[in-house]
Amino acid sequence: MGFATDCIHAGQEPDPSTGAIITPIYQTSTYVQQGIGLHKGYEYARTQNPTRRALEKNLAALEGGIDAYCYASGMAATNAVLTLVKQGQRVAVSDNVYGGTHRLFTKILANYGVEFAFIDASDAAAFDKAAGDFQLLWIETPTNPLMKVCDIAALAAVAKKRNAILVVDNTFMSPALQQPLALGADIVVHSTTKFLNGHSDSVGGVAVARHEAHAKWLQFVQNAAGAILSPMDSSLVLRGTKTLALRMERHELNGRRIAAFLRANKAVKKVFWPGFEDHPGHEIQKRQAKGFGSMISFDLGSREAADRFLRKLKLCSLGESLGGIETLISHPATMTHAGYTQPERDALGIGDGLVRISVGCEDVADLEADLNNGFAAL
Repeated sequence: MGFATDCIHAGQEPDPSTGAIITPIYQTSTYVQQGIGLHKGYEYARTQNPTRRALEKNLAALEGGIDAYCYASGMAATNAVLTLVKQGQRVAVSDNVYGGTHRLFTKILANYGVEFAFIDASDAAAFDKAAGDFQLLWIETPTNPLMKVCDIAALAAVAKKRNAILVVDNTFMSPALQQPLALGADIVVHSTTKFLNGHSDSVGGVAVARHEAHAKWLQFVQNAAGAILSPMDSSLVLRGTKTLALRMERHELNGRRIAAFLRANKAVKKVFWPGFEDHPGHEIQKRQAKGFGSMISFDLGSREAADRFLRKLKLCSLGESLGGIETLISHPATMTHAGYTQPERDALGIGDGLVRISVGCEDVADLEADLNNGFAAL
């Protein structure tokens, strides 16, 4: 089936009892059994839920995985994946990652005897030389918020040489634009909160596995640790994936227009977006993805300038998160990456004037007019 067809139909069958075309919300904690060991595949809702299972099958199909397991948040999914690493082992991480990921790795998991090495992974050959030995490689591509592009296929080869697991956070692209498992990744992680849900009304996460052993372990952790996605949230994400192909097409078109618009403004010092031909990862992005996405960062030079700009916006909403059908804009240094120290942000290039925009599906002329309101304050 084609991708848009899978968005609408994969993992979803009409309800057998009523014929309902939309998967029902099975809001139950347990299931009646007919006798000892006699049940219809469902025992307890932490372990199995039909709504959640429909979503997991849908997302596994969209990413081309053997199976998928959904969790209460993107960070819960990340934490579940990291249980594949044991005490004394080493994890290599692309150096510019979401602040919540950095916080989990350095402030919590590092306390349990796991070593984390943050290394620039945008040049696979240089990374291979610098990384040393590791058991798991975690990358974002494009990275949050500086939009570095990592060559997934090349890094898959680097990981395979070490018999290591490659995990790709695909939240920024979604499977509509990029499918890391087809490029050699072992596991794909998403915050379903973002583009998969697309409507800013659900928090969740998913891990999609290419190998059966990983899938079985992720299922075990989901049940044993219990950080499950609720039936209601599962239904909301299922609603979101039905329009994923349509939404991502509009996000992509608007993103291209806004990136060019920002670059043409003299108040903007630099625009970070892999769709520009002079972006260091442009050719890699063209090769491994179907588009460049609608996540864009731009530098206004100072925190004061960024604050004046953001205060004047009306249509673009200042807030955490991304990937909603509405345009969201944020200040990484004080929001998504506030957990980094100032020296860490400086080393990465996350300045106080950096602004990140998740371009939505509004009429793009209205977005440009709103951004001009902000630029008028500078």
